[in-house]
Amino acid sequence: MNPRPTVAMAAPIAPETVALIARLEPRLDLRYDPELLPPMRFPADFSGDPSFRRTPEQQARYDDLVGSSDILYGIPDVDPAALRRAVEANASLRWVQTMAAGGSEQVRRAGLTRADLDRITFTNSSGVHGSALAEFAVFGVLAGAKSLPLLIHQQRERLWSGRWAMGQVSDQTVLVLGLGGIGRQVAAKLSALGARVWGVSQDDTDVAGVTRVLTLDEAIADGADIDAVVTTLPGTPATEGLVGQRLLSALRPGATVVNVGRGTVVDESALLGALDSGRVGCAVLDVFAQEPLPADSPLWTHPGVLVSPHTAALTDSEERRIAELFARNATHFLAGTPMTNRINTVEFY
Repeated sequence: MNPRPTVAMAAPIAPETVALIARLEPRLDLRYDPELLPPMRFPADFSGDPSFRRTPEQQARYDDLVGSSDILYGIPDVDPAALRRAVEANASLRWVQTMAAGGSEQVRRAGLTRADLDRITFTNSSGVHGSALAEFAVFGVLAGAKSLPLLIHQQRERLWSGRWAMGQVSDQTVLVLGLGGIGRQVAAKLSALGARVWGVSQDDTDVAGVTRVLTLDEAIADGADIDAVVTTLPGTPATEGLVGQRLLSALRPGATVVNVGRGTVVDESALLGALDSGRVGCAVLDVFAQEPLPADSPLWTHPGVLVSPHTAALTDSEERRIAELFARNATHFLAGTPMTNRINTVEFY
């Protein structure tokens, strides 16, 4: 390994963020050419302006940049195929930092060989978005308890209806699917509001604010006691469609479903059926199986659904916090000590 590992800034990044990384870990050789990167439209816009196109000369320079560096800061063009090309062209590549907390899916889709997956460390930004997503999850549970979709409808129609009893989060049992970094923050915030929080996790572990850790089958068996479900799970073959008819049909009538994990975890067809039947009274969704959500999706117009365009994690501090995480991991990388947020390249989470 070079005494000063080279880092290709493969994703859009503000100059001040590059300077921050250089200050936090000065032993890195940062290669940054903003001319080769699409302009950012908003904070932490790691895809950049979709209309951006490189000239052939610029593309050659970009390919050389990502094909000759020891470390990639971001997946090239947020494109799994571009990542595969960079890996195949670069035998010296040792580490790729993905910008998304769910960057494992992009790595999986790159179709890399087992040898490449073993020689390269892939990390994600898990934990950076936890607080923001947890707040959105709490908002979703509150939206269901307080009948927000109905309130919006009645205000739009100028309808003064009869009164009804609002739900109280402090009286509810909320099931959190996934007790990783995001799920733990969701549990802590909901517990602080007085909710009884149950969790589904691969590990039988104590989590602050969680009164019961159970399996999915146990949750389904006791579903009549569950008022709301929050999923924070990553998108993997094991989690695809996990929130489906079996779980949804077991919930207390009028339950709330909130998704701040990955869209593939929720069976959207089953969710629509549960909404139509009243088994689910409110669904607050920040992520979807297909993004952007197709214009003809019935989720757009369903009266029980609130659609958020995958924006719940975005904050003004996101870019800085990912840079700080990267710099901390770079120090571990240089020291040969364990790095945080390593992507599991077998199950891809």
